[in-house]
Amino acid sequence: MALKTFGVMGVDWEERVNFDRLREDRLRRVKKLLKQSPMGALLCFDMNNVRYITATHIGTWAMDKLTRFTLLAQDDEPILWDFGSAARHHQIYSPWLGERSRAGISTLRGSMLPEAGQAEKVARWIRIELEERGLLGEPLGVDVVELPVLFALQKEGIQVVDGQQLMAEVRMIKSQDEITLLNTACSMVDAAYDELYRAMKPGIRENECVALVNKVLYDLGSEHVEGVNAISGERCSPHPHVYTDRMLRQGDPAYFDILHSYMGYRTCYYRTFAVGSASPALVDAYKRCRYYLDAAISVIKPGATTADVVKVWPKAQEFGFANEEDAFALQYGHGIGLSIWEKPVFSRLVSLDHPEVIQEGMVFALETFWPASDGWSAARIEEELVVTKDGCEVITRFPAEELVIAGPRYYTTGGALNGVREIQSHLNRSEPL
Repeated sequence: MALKTFGVMGVDWEERVNFDRLREDRLRRVKKLLKQSPMGALLCFDMNNVRYITATHIGTWAMDKLTRFTLLAQDDEPILWDFGSAARHHQIYSPWLGERSRAGISTLRGSMLPEAGQAEKVARWIRIELEERGLLGEPLGVDVVELPVLFALQKEGIQVVDGQQLMAEVRMIKSQDEITLLNTACSMVDAAYDELYRAMKPGIRENECVALVNKVLYDLGSEHVEGVNAISGERCSPHPHVYTDRMLRQGDPAYFDILHSYMGYRTCYYRTFAVGSASPALVDAYKRCRYYLDAAISVIKPGATTADVVKVWPKAQEFGFANEEDAFALQYGHGIGLSIWEKPVFSRLVSLDHPEVIQEGMVFALETFWPASDGWSAARIEEELVVTKDGCEVITRFPAEELVIAGPRYYTTGGALNGVREIQSHLNRSEPL
């Protein structure tokens, strides 16, 4: 598989992402798996599923509202109900939908009074479409739903079943164009890490690092920066998963997770730095973290399973946690696509007893963590990769083979810097100091 990275613009002189093909491939895959299922139709409220099926988008403000929804019946084309004038916009600018784009919303997460009957209206619209197609007696798969809408669907005599698993299965294998978009999203984070590496020094705050990353990504054409974890110093262990206004200090560990989307396709991409210098404890933790990550990557190929991967990772008790629930997502893997956590999942919590087979065309992230012996430092690394016909290709390219030291360097003779290797250029492999 030849993975390509293009500019973010469309051009007439080479084929980059073919968006017509992207739309057609996604809808074809949904139709195929729906046809193979016992469901007569699929009703989706999750905005990522709506986008996957209809190739429409109205802004990230709508992501948590459960406002817009689409119905896909067996052997038919999707119908979209959308927010006010957005529906008319789709009729004009989304010709693959045309008149199948209609105005209509749910209850705005309960903001509308139940007496307004909006949930019942949604259920009636769905019933009418199912009746017209002779599908009223067939199960209706639903991904996520507001309870008033669920109850109203059931009151209309509609059997509601779990459609979330079908959509998770649909989105698990990525097409050529999806892989190109995911690779492009990673390239933008490569650039953000380069700027962050250059900017970090004692005194800069975690929230300033977050702001810098946001600016770089939006300048490059990011659609949405979903989050930037910025964790430094004593906050590194245990991992809190949120940034603060803490100032970075000389010798601090600092690790980051950058999550953003380009044309809807996400990243989840950790890197660890040392500010100015690194203690032996942090260097050792980083080596251990990298070892477990490389061991996992070496297992990846079609036909291997998620259980094969997690077997090379340590048990929770080996790095200070009581059980796998407590340590969840520290030694971890997850699919990436229109959302950051998709199938397959790699975790000792579930994968040993319920393994999933790795297939060509999957795109997922593998991430590892190791606490340092000093009791407060820690290392966190994550790589995204594409499964190829005979292995995998890593698409996260900011250097992480060894611990990167950012900011002004303070050299001493012997002591903490003995044996530490510095990444002197982020474009080349490190050389001994």
